[in-house]
Amino acid sequence: MDAYLYRAALWCPLCAREIKRKLKRLGEAPKNPNDEYSYDSGDYPKGPYPDGGGESDSPEYCHGCQVFLENPLTGDGEDYVREAVLEDREARARGKKANPVVGEWKEFYDYIDYGDEDEDEE
Repeated sequence: MDAYLYRAALWCPLCAREIKRKLKRLGEAPKNPNDEYSYDSGDYPKGPYPDGGGESDSPEYCHGCQVFLENPLTGDGEDYVREAVLEDREARARGKKANPVVGEWKEFYDYIDYGDEDEDEE
């Protein structure tokens, strides 16, 4: 998913569009929004950037609506997700409910080796 950078945060396309509309209504949009060199990302959203804003040490979410931006992970990010999946598996073995966020990560980052066992699949 594409992402936009605004005020040091990542935003999904829908939220970025709303921010742009609001800034335009307030007269705070740059004269030429297509010339990203003419303004700072603190003043107006820049982008779109592919792959959820790019590689990160953790899964990224829209600052506004919290939608998962489906970004690629660094090696540290892969370790982070792997550990979260294993912790969730252990919690479920103790009778806790599955964490839907961790399930979303596991599904999207399906190339990571989680040491899955058949009974883990739901």
